[in-house]
Amino acid sequence: MSPRDIPEGDLSAPVLAPPPRPKPATSLLVAMTGIGPFTMQILIPCLPALAEALHASYGTAQLTLTLYLAGVAGAQLIYGPLSDRYGRKPLLLAGLVLYCLGSLGAALAPSIAWLILARVVQAVGGCAGLVLGRAMIRDAYPREEAASRLGIVSTAMSVAPMVGPLLGSLLEAQFGWRAPMLACLVFGLPLLAAVRARLPETLAEPQPLPGLAGMLGAYAALLRLPAFRAYCGMTAFATGIFFAFAGGAPLVVIKGLGYSATAYAGAMMTTPFAWSAGTYSAARLTQRIGMGRMMATGTAIMVVGGALALLLPLLAPGHIALTFLPMALAAFGNGMTQPNAIACAISVRPNLAGTASGLIGAAQMGCGALMTVLCGVTETGQGLATGAWMLAAALASLAALRAARRLKA
Repeated sequence: MSPRDIPEGDLSAPVLAPPPRPKPATSLLVAMTGIGPFTMQILIPCLPALAEALHASYGTAQLTLTLYLAGVAGAQLIYGPLSDRYGRKPLLLAGLVLYCLGSLGAALAPSIAWLILARVVQAVGGCAGLVLGRAMIRDAYPREEAASRLGIVSTAMSVAPMVGPLLGSLLEAQFGWRAPMLACLVFGLPLLAAVRARLPETLAEPQPLPGLAGMLGAYAALLRLPAFRAYCGMTAFATGIFFAFAGGAPLVVIKGLGYSATAYAGAMMTTPFAWSAGTYSAARLTQRIGMGRMMATGTAIMVVGGALALLLPLLAPGHIALTFLPMALAAFGNGMTQPNAIACAISVRPNLAGTASGLIGAAQMGCGALMTVLCGVTETGQGLATGAWMLAAALASLAALRAARRLKA
């Protein structure tokens, strides 16, 4: 057959299917996502010991958690837009380098001021995996499969708070408070090497940077919406309950009641278990009873947990179980509330879902940082201040839910 025998329509180039997108290993995604929460939690049982070792007050030592949260809050607003322009992998590598430098600096810190600074560097670097891991999953998988992958990776968010305090307390008991920071470096260096060698770039097409004015404009547009403010506030205050407890409980349990840091860390494992039970209940029951009723039930449980946290130190003899019982109850209600509140907040303006997600995360960490400061300043070791701030955060979350109901959002 000669060329003249070929029909003209057949001369067009064949349409090729787009090349398959590279898929990052799930194990790397889990490690990337979990290292930030793990690092935040690993130092909490050590706060009384490091305050004494560095000749600082407990409130000052508490800044190693407070400003860690502030670093996470700020960095979450930056990583997303930059990774849309320059790629996920370069930003992640830069974040892990910062994380390792911060871990080394924390382990060698000669004073509380240097330790606080190093923890901020840790936070800015460590949260890169949390932000970019979600983005890489969205890049690599269609929507239905992405939801499944996100569910798998999110287990790191519940496992890390269980492992971190326990490991930190064991290392502190054997080797001193610097050992947990060295452990972070031991985990961070192999992860950096694995990401560099094995993680593919998943960004298909770089996007132009929106610029500072564009980013601030998008955030302002969301904050002008009453429904978004209500649901975002509900989520942030619910998160504040946990950080109020994390801010005051080590002083109450270790210094006030005389338990070891290891006992505190072991009891702390009940909190993520209770939270996971709440999220499981939300996943099973929300479609049956509705998002509004689920949020109302979860918020009511949080208020009961906060009230018990305030009343039990007044009415019952101090015991570690009575300290953690109200937090477990509040965590269960929190798990019922948070997924629905976040879904409602992101749905207020669907075309700004990514921006809304970053803003919600920043609000959560900002409220958490505020609660740790308030508890660090006011807690004396009896548990009353911690319980009062937990109850205040729960009531604020309830007020935000009522505001959303008045808007019929």
